[in-house]
Amino acid sequence: MTERVDWHEESGLPPDVAGTVLTVGTFDGVHAGHRLVLERLAERAAATGLKSVLVTFEPHPLEIVNPAAAPHLLTVGDEKLEVLAESKLDYLAVLPFTPALAQYDAPAFVNAVLRERFGMQELLIGYDHGFGRGRVGDAAVLQALGAARGFGVIVVPAVLGPDGRPVSSTSIRRAVAGGDLDRAAGGLGRAYGISGVVVKGVGRGRTLGFRTINLSMPSARKLLPPDGVYAVRVCTPEGTFGGMMNLGGRPTFDDAVKTLETHLFDASPELYGRRVRIDLIRRVRETRKFATAEALVAQLAQDERAARSALAGP
Repeated sequence: MTERVDWHEESGLPPDVAGTVLTVGTFDGVHAGHRLVLERLAERAAATGLKSVLVTFEPHPLEIVNPAAAPHLLTVGDEKLEVLAESKLDYLAVLPFTPALAQYDAPAFVNAVLRERFGMQELLIGYDHGFGRGRVGDAAVLQALGAARGFGVIVVPAVLGPDGRPVSSTSIRRAVAGGDLDRAAGGLGRAYGISGVVVKGVGRGRTLGFRTINLSMPSARKLLPPDGVYAVRVCTPEGTFGGMMNLGGRPTFDDAVKTLETHLFDASPELYGRRVRIDLIRRVRETRKFATAEALVAQLAQDERAARSALAGP
């Protein structure tokens, strides 16, 4: 008979962890609804003396189950980890989502992954949660499993947006794709951001009198808003600066390659090779072609005034 491996070894959790209160999901965007789940998770961990754990997945499950339906993501790579680092979560487990894992039904996933691997004693889920093959592991199924197998299940209610509808990753994606940054920020509880490493550009901004930093383009899975000029805040290792960003090509110079070029206001820190986050505050205008470089420079001066005004607002 094969000796059963201790669940601490399977999970990577320290051996002094007696058990966990756990939530599970993709948590794309880590929006207001997700943050309520994390707050309740921390409360239950404090009340029970258990450690809080979030089990999430990489890649997004739909990229394996139904690639054609897989959405563009609000947070890619380390972006989700950066937001989660601000929570009171004790541990984060990122599971590779594989075709084999996709075949687990809800009872098998609960037993083999959550219970045997992560020592789950209590499960928190969002009101609309579903996991396991076919997403049949909804609240009713999980509560029945919990009653039969000795773990508690707490269902966290929805967080409603200004329109009275539940905040969701799907609704925020629609807002970002449509350029409605205020609505996206309302659902996220923060401005929509794009993170990346500063790379060298062609230096054209300097010749125009608007020196820029160029961000490496994010993963193709990252959801970007419509092309245009945006008022932004740039979070860097040297501090946070206001600025304006061009997302898209440079049609005045017959360059259709999409880039992320940002001019920082009143600052010129050395940022090559360093990771920054650009928070999009407001779309100033669409991308368009100008007859001359001088006409573009005049427009950029207007864009700067509009961006500064947007950043000065609430």
